[in-house]
Amino acid sequence: METKKELNSKIIELTNQIREDHPELSKLLSEMPMTIPNEINPEVTAKKLKDYYESLNNLLSNHNR
Repeated sequence: METKKELNSKIIELTNQIREDHPELSKLLSEMPMTIPNEINPEVTAKKLKDYYESLNNLLSNHNR
């Protein structure tokens, strides 16, 4: 499994790509919480980051249909 840092990097990259390529989705992105992993917030797990990344991919896939 990827580390929190790797997943966070992928989330930021995908979020930026969606904003650039599909500005019409910006409102939806702003409603999705951006999760930044840190030691202070133990609730941010690699699994939650992976789920969030997958939800971004699903958003993009559904939009491209």
